[in-house]
Parts: sequence; C-alpha cells; structure tokens
Amino acid sequence: MTTIETRHVGSALNRVDGLEKVTGRARYAYEHSLRDLAYAVPVQATIARGEVTLVDTTAKLPGVIAVIWHANAPRLAPSDDSELAVLQSPRVAYRGQYVAVVVAETLEEAKEAARVLRVEYAEEEHDVELRADHPRVYRPGSADDHPDEEHGDPDAALAAAPVVVDRTYSTPAEHNNPIEPHATVAEWNQDGLILYDSTQGATMLRKAVAALFGMPPAHVRVISPYVGGGFGSKGRPHPHVVLAALTAKQVGRPVKLAVTRREMFAVTGYRTPTIQRVRLGAERDGRLLAIVHDACEQSSSIAEYVEESAACSRMMYAAPNRRTTQRLVRLDVPTPSWMRAPGEAQGMYALESAMDELAVACGVDPIELRVRNEPETDPGTGLPFSSRNLVACLREGARRFGWAERDPRPGVRRSGSTLIGTGVAASTYPVFLAPSRASARAEPDGRFTVDIAAADIGTGAKTVLTQIAADALRVPCDRVTLRIGDSALPAATLAGGSMGTASWGTAVVRACEALAEELGRAGGVVPAAGLEASADTKEEVRGQAKLSRHAFGAQFAEVAVDADSGETRVRRLLGVFAAGRILNPKTARSQFTGGMIMGMSMALLEESLMDPRFGDYLNRDLAQYHIPVNADVRDIEAVWIEEDDPHLNPMGAKGIGEIGIVGTAAAVANAVYHATGTRIRDLPIRLDKLVR
Repeated sequence: MTTIETRHVGSALNRVDGLEKVTGRARYAYEHSLRDLAYAVPVQATIARGEVTLVDTTAKLPGVIAVIWHANAPRLAPSDDSELAVLQSPRVAYRGQYVAVVVAETLEEAKEAARVLRVEYAEEEHDVELRADHPRVYRPGSADDHPDEEHGDPDAALAAAPVVVDRTYSTPAEHNNPIEPHATVAEWNQDGLILYDSTQGATMLRKAVAALFGMPPAHVRVISPYVGGGFGSKGRPHPHVVLAALTAKQVGRPVKLAVTRREMFAVTGYRTPTIQRVRLGAERDGRLLAIVHDACEQSSSIAEYVEESAACSRMMYAAPNRRTTQRLVRLDVPTPSWMRAPGEAQGMYALESAMDELAVACGVDPIELRVRNEPETDPGTGLPFSSRNLVACLREGARRFGWAERDPRPGVRRSGSTLIGTGVAASTYPVFLAPSRASARAEPDGRFTVDIAAADIGTGAKTVLTQIAADALRVPCDRVTLRIGDSALPAATLAGGSMGTASWGTAVVRACEALAEELGRAGGVVPAAGLEASADTKEEVRGQAKLSRHAFGAQFAEVAVDADSGETRVRRLLGVFAAGRILNPKTARSQFTGGMIMGMSMALLEESLMDPRFGDYLNRDLAQYHIPVNADVRDIEAVWIEEDDPHLNPMGAKGIGEIGIVGTAAAVANAVYHATGTRIRDLPIRLDKLVR
C-alpha cells in the first residue's frame, strides 16, 4: 500500500472553515430560508402506549395551512426501521412519539396551533423500567451482532480460581445534546426532494429517505455543509427528517422543522441504560483465568437496537476462559441509538472497574495488573493485532501522572476535609474502514478542487482532509478547495465509528493519486475545462488483511471528595493514546480532550431520569440534564505516543473521535474509591451515594 509524502499532514493547521464559523457566514440547516416557506411543529404523544383515536382538525386558527396525522398523511413505503414510519399508524409506542404535525405560515402560529391541538387516545398500560430479571429479557438475534461468545470453560475456571470478583455495574440512559439541535428544511421540486439537514452522513440519509418515498436515491439531495455537533445522534435517520419531507409533500411548499431541546429527549436517540455483571477469576498474582461479562440493555417495542457493551471484554485481556452475553428488553420507550463510543463507553466502565477491584483483591498495582494480562494476539479472534501499544500508554501515563508516588491504600490522603484519590483505566476502540468515493479536479488557474460527501461535525475533518489532499497532490493547502456535506458529491460513509477520516482520507488520496497520473500523461497541462479523476475504495477495503485493528489508551484521574457533603471534583485528567499517526495535533488534541470531558461527565453528572408513571424522561433540558461547564474542567491533558502502523490506510491513521471517552468514567470511579474507600457501581456518582 502506497503512502503519501509528508508535508502538511502532521502539522497543526488551523481549521480551514474557522473564519466562516466565527463570523457567522457558515449556514447551518435551520438557517436555510426558501421562498414561500412554511413552518412545521410536531405534536408529541402524551401517553407511553396505546392508540390515537382522534385528532381534532376542525378548529380554525390563524395562519394554519394543514394539520396532518395518520388518517390523512401520505403513505410511505415499508421500512426495516419502524421508527421512520411517521404518521403511518394510530399506534403509540412511547411517550413523545410524533402523532401529528401542524403547518402554518409562521413559526409562532404553528407553535400555538400545535399547543392547542386536541388529540384523544385509547391508553394502555406501559412498561418502561429496565431490569435484569425482566420477564421479557431475550437474546437478540440480529445477524450483525454476536450477543454470546464463549471460549474454554469459564464456569469451572471461576469455581477453581483463588481470587474471584463478581460485581454488577449499571449505567443510566444518557442523551446526546449537541449545541445545534436537529433541524430540517425540506423542498420538493420537479427533480425530487431537497433536504437541508443537520446530519453526520448525507449519503446514508439520502438512501434511507429515498426508499421511504419510493424514489431512486438520485432524486433526493441532502445538503449539510456545516453541522454543530452530533455525538452519534445525527448518524442515523430520525423521524423528524421524514416528517419534514412528508409535510412538504403534503402542503406543496418548502417546510422548515426544528427539533426543540426538549423534543430531542424523545425522538433523536440516546445511550441505552445498561446492567452489567462482570466476573473475573484470577491467580493470586492477578493473572486472569476467566472473564465473564453479561450485559442487559433496553430497546423500544418498534425497533431492535443492540449495543454490544460486552464486546470489549472479548479482546482486551488474556484469559483462557471467557464468555460474553448480550440481553435485551423491549420496553415502551424511544429507540436507543448511537452516542459517542456506543458499547465501549459503558462496557469498558464495567470491565475497568472490575479490573480495579481485582487489583485491590490481589494486592497488585492496577497498572501492573493490566500489564500482566496483556495478550499476544486478539483473545477473541486469534488474529494478530495490527499494532497494540496499551502497555506503552500505561507506562508513559504513569510517568507523567506521578503514579509511582501513589499510596495504594484507600481513604488515607487528605487535605483538610477533602479526600483525595487517583485512579487509572484502559481505553480501546476498534479501527474501522468503510468504502467511500472521492473526485479530484485540477483547475486551469492552478488550484485543485476535491469533492467527497463527508461530514465535518465539528471534529476538524474538513481541515485534515485538506491536508491529506495537499500532500497527495504535493501542493500548498491554500491551493486546495475541499467540498463536503452534499449527497450530490461522491458517496461517502458517515461520520461515525471513528472511521470518517480514515475512510474519506483513503478515497481522497486515491483520487489525488489518479489525478496526478492524469496530469503526468498530459505533461502537466490543464485544459480550459479542467482535468478530473476519481476513486472508489470498495475493493481496497475489501482486500485488507485479516488483522485485529484497535486504538488503545490509558486514562488517569485525580479526584477530590468533600468528606462531609460527598461533592466530587476532578482535579486532574490525563489521557495517553496510541492511535496511529496523528494527522493534525491541534484538532486531535481537541477530540481527545472532548471525549475525556464527556467521560468525566458520564462518571459524575449525566443521567436521564425516567418517571415510570408517565413513561417519560423528567430532566429534558440543559438546566436539569447536567453536563460539565468550564469550572468543572480544571486540569486536562491529552498526549499520544508515536505509533507506526502500516496496515491501516495510506495515512496510517486510527480513529480518535471516540476513544477519549472510553475508560474515563472508570478512571474517575476508581479514583473516587481510592479517595473514599467507597465503591460506587451505579453511575453517575452523585453525592447522595457517597454520603448516607
């Protein structure tokens, strides 16, 4: 596999779209205003289970153009994702589900009409509480997931192990809260449908919407050049996009629809709560004999969503006997979806907390325990790792953090009434590479245009891809114009799974290499019409060698806990990562620290509280759904070790968007135990759990 010549890749280039964003010239989805625009405001179900029996459309209110519900809505084609069958049935599957939409001349008129719209229901008894002993717990059967895997005889190994840790850890529902709420502007014309949308994947969204409306994908265009964050919530199509398109089709006018912050807690996905039992059997020196990780999660009654929280326990540590199981409960709740590092975030919290408990039980330093259980090959698949530098991350982190001076005894370090503790946890995230296409064009004026339907959701992808293209073309970055965020451009995978830069970058490199060859054949002469080349990486991705590809890291935390109130503050966070070649240290550091802050938030703050009486989340705004503010982030540092992995892609890069969050919650929780001697296994770590 050829590699690009290093010129711009690896430098701390400022964001190429920074000026547009800080001056307000960048136009986000809701900021697109079209001629003859109407406004749509959805109406949400006020019951958690049952049927809509009546929507009163007889009231005459100022400015109202239409009231649409299942009895008069356009029909959609059947879909594998029942969540997208908007207004197609009287059934209500969860509280907050869209049951109608009001369209009006102004936003204010639409909001008022939606507020007073009378909807009647036949309500049924609902069930919204996840329990590991729920009578409807089942083993999911999706062909894409592997809920149960077993090697050796873990039960016998646990029974014979000199040291056993058997603990259950739980994590709550958490909601993605990007700064830019979800929004769509939909317009139908003679060519089909145009959607201005806040999405992490224009190509994927185009395909899904086209299928629902029975059209070829070429008849749908998704425009999304700027996205104000997503954390996974904008990766999959959600009902509001379909509702906007359906409404615009019904009224024959462009329609603008914004999902409010409160609505996002029902209709745009969330991290599933988990109940995870982890059992570790070990020799007295901490060497693992058995790992058993059983995870139970929830999904909705209308769609199955499985988050493989136990998957990380298959490959993280050497143990001859292992079993992982995945169980699901279908409840009367919204369908969970992707949220930064889905599966790994919760799964590694449980595994790394259990490893800390094992270290205490064996009297072994937590770093040394992990080193002793370092595998030579992937324990789950037997494949060799393309690269694995976890031990290097642990050693470097220990050096930087001052781990050697740590007194391992819990509850002994004090400063007045403040208890101080430190903790460590490992991180991992798989390396994915998905097929994408790109085109590169030489312009007569000496500039270059590179096109790919990628998405920059605030990660700096547009900047890094510009650097990659400039190196492949061997020209300065200011001669490259990169166009992204439009499904009319060459098809690209979504920004998700930490695979965007690797996947898109591979396509960009190949397109630029092809263009360079065309220029060579033309003697460097660019015709007046320009010269263009393209690339499709499908075969390159398919032909990759069978290796276990993962990024790794080590998270270190120091916390201060008030002995009287239980208030916990994170005084220091350090993350050390082995994530292949770092393409832009400035944007990379931002991604790592952003993930670490989100992991700290997972440990101490984030929790969506369900009211079982009504089947709804209570804290549906940023006043009550707590996330860190500047004062909560005191001292945070992200560094990386040099890692040369030739088995990945032309850039030698691994994904970095998600690994920062993985392990951080466990590091904080382990530090809280070290500070107080109290082990909290139910996130978040609130003060009432520490002071009883």
